[in-house]
Amino acid sequence: MQLQKHLASKDHPYHKFSTGNWETLETKPKERGLDIRNELLKFYENYSANLMHLVVYGKESLDCIQSLVERLFSDIKNTEQRSLKCPSRPLSREHLQLLVKAIPISEGDYLKITWPVTPSIHFYKEGPCRYLSHLIGHEGEGSIFHIIKELGWAMNLMAGEGSDSTQYSFFSISMRLTDAGHEHMEDIVGLVFKYLLLLKESGIHGWIFDELVVINEMEFHYQDKVHPISYVTNTVSTMRLFPPEEWLVGASLPSKYAPNRIKMVLDELSAESVRILWESKKFKGSTDSVEPWYSTAYSVENVTPSMIQQWIQNAPTEKLHIPKPNIFIPKDLSLKEMHEKDRFPEILRKTPLSRLWYKPDMLFSSPKVNIVIDFHCPLASHSPEAVISTSLFVDLLEDYLNAYAYDAQIAGLFYSIYLTSAGFQVSVGGYNDKMRILLDAIMKHISNFEVKPNRFYALKETAVKDYQNFKFSQPYRQASHYLSLILEDKKWPLVEKLEALSKLESDSFAKFIPHLLSKTFLECYIHGNIKPDEAISIVQEIEDTIFNTPNSMLKSMSPSQYLIKRVIMLENELKCYYQIEGLHQKNENSSVVQYIQVHLDDALSNIKLQLFSLVASQPAFNQLRTVEQLGYIASLSLRSDYGVQALEVVIQSTVKDPSHLDARVDEFFKMFESKIHELSDKDFKRNVKSLIDSKLEKFKNLWEESAFYWGEIEAGTLKFDRVESEVALLRELKKEEFIDFFDQYIRVGAPQRKTISVQVFGGEHIIEFKKAIAEADPPKTYRITDIFGFKRSRPLYRSLKGGPGRITMD
Repeated sequence: MQLQKHLASKDHPYHKFSTGNWETLETKPKERGLDIRNELLKFYENYSANLMHLVVYGKESLDCIQSLVERLFSDIKNTEQRSLKCPSRPLSREHLQLLVKAIPISEGDYLKITWPVTPSIHFYKEGPCRYLSHLIGHEGEGSIFHIIKELGWAMNLMAGEGSDSTQYSFFSISMRLTDAGHEHMEDIVGLVFKYLLLLKESGIHGWIFDELVVINEMEFHYQDKVHPISYVTNTVSTMRLFPPEEWLVGASLPSKYAPNRIKMVLDELSAESVRILWESKKFKGSTDSVEPWYSTAYSVENVTPSMIQQWIQNAPTEKLHIPKPNIFIPKDLSLKEMHEKDRFPEILRKTPLSRLWYKPDMLFSSPKVNIVIDFHCPLASHSPEAVISTSLFVDLLEDYLNAYAYDAQIAGLFYSIYLTSAGFQVSVGGYNDKMRILLDAIMKHISNFEVKPNRFYALKETAVKDYQNFKFSQPYRQASHYLSLILEDKKWPLVEKLEALSKLESDSFAKFIPHLLSKTFLECYIHGNIKPDEAISIVQEIEDTIFNTPNSMLKSMSPSQYLIKRVIMLENELKCYYQIEGLHQKNENSSVVQYIQVHLDDALSNIKLQLFSLVASQPAFNQLRTVEQLGYIASLSLRSDYGVQALEVVIQSTVKDPSHLDARVDEFFKMFESKIHELSDKDFKRNVKSLIDSKLEKFKNLWEESAFYWGEIEAGTLKFDRVESEVALLRELKKEEFIDFFDQYIRVGAPQRKTISVQVFGGEHIIEFKKAIAEADPPKTYRITDIFGFKRSRPLYRSLKGGPGRITMD
């Protein structure tokens, strides 16, 4: 992003460095004789009531809210400031018709094609960029992406307008390239311009605009309720840009068909004003410039319209065409009459192949449904090879479905297929009218799965790069990964998965898939605007599609083969250490994650631990980040691993090494001990009330409610009344019980304190790392040098999850 800004007019604000650092906020101002604090106070003068907007959202009456606003905000002065205006054109002629080659830090090749365009905010009722991004970013048959994907050149494509100003804007097409795509950059750019030419020649289509109007209106009228903090920030942002009658709508409802306006923006996407940014590590040694702020190596070449014309002529000859009418736009948005009044999910159906949990929508009166199909496949994770093969199977399923299901997503029908610890999960959510069409297509793709070698190798290549990129992840994320590796049984290290992936070939992968699916059980959850008999027929149809067809790869499994994940049990009064160098030594940051294991899911222990987290999280942040300034990232939070509840303190720092950070975490707990013991009755009750209030907060939408109940089903806890039972216990909780819990499990030296400290040493702290690993272990500590040897030596917590035979119909 900074490279794009760097290659702009030097006298335009867009050109500036967008993040402050020591040089911009200290060194340079001093050289110019400026006092940065005085400059800040001068800048504050721009804040005037006439330029400010306010949204207050509450349950109180409007009169009550108005008096609150008048009392709290009347002192904000109106100094009649004028709004700061930005010049309109950040790019002059010399910044156009450019091909910029840049070297990224992480693995992967990327291509971004950009044009300066007239900001759509001035034509929000016409929505010209919305129309164009719909067509250019389409992923169905005949689209740019579908063709370059089938050729094995790209993994994704996004198109749309982006701007941080009403005075200028950019339209961009971005994509991640494969290695083959890197070799065909000119062909890809030629194909993009070929499609733009097609849009000009075929004209602007009223039916496409009308289709988008229907979808946008439906999306607006049936939008899900969001959290108040999101609602007020979104609304206040629209107030700056739109007239009062549009404040709750903004640009979300284009309604005025203006083909000339669309054509105007389409004409701006020309070879005369294009900028192409091409990122790849393959450019090492061939760049001649360095961007000053991030030290990005790059070079610039000119791309003339005649060159673009040549690329168009050489582009693939595959047939480009505009999308067909969208079959997934719902026609029936009626609400089903529900006679069941069950508050909680119930089992409607159970066979040796599946179990169906069902809950009608009793809260939101929305024509939507959420369906989760969990494929429990015990052969999915017994080895690194199995895990990466199952992961690739999931990626390929989504890849195969993409062209067909893209229209469904546009029409508000979303699906995802993702890896789980014991197989994979299919989730479908949105308007219930056309849901079964999409679900049926997904199930048929699973049942009739075939390996397409060209797609297999393209996705494998991307997966390898993604694994390799883990070394560039933040040290605190690396520490969290090592912690999971220590805690969970049947979890494989990334290096072994990368090795297995690198060796995987399409023929052996093709043999694995029938093996994977040969033992399968389906856990199903259907929730929303759907009747019980419909839910039963959906699951019956799924069984018929994937289990009961000739040559089907999917077979049932016996209850004894049900696979469960379990967590190791740490030892009381023992602190375990795992110390390791960061994977990317150019990253100066180090990190510590201190994990305090407390208990297996239990209502009374849960509320005590949650209360401690509520009481301690802000003081921990204040002490470790604000007072001691140990690092920008500092937090104390709850952690749950397959029902095992714990506390986790995370710090990432360039200032101090992880051993020092860990010692400061211990010191915080020692200091906080007196705060807990001296907690007043008033503060105790206030915090208990705060926790109760947060638990009693209502679900905002169907997806939140679904996530809660599915979480209970997936974990095997089935505590559908968890909120009520935990709130009842909180109301009865005594301060002395809470303090006893802290003394027993959390304070340093507590008899049942069980701790792991994972420490990742960055480039700044290698000397400290060598010193740390040479030191003798203090009393009551254990240094982990072999993660898997350590795991084998520890007992496991019992699993909360039973198998398919655990829950009976009665």
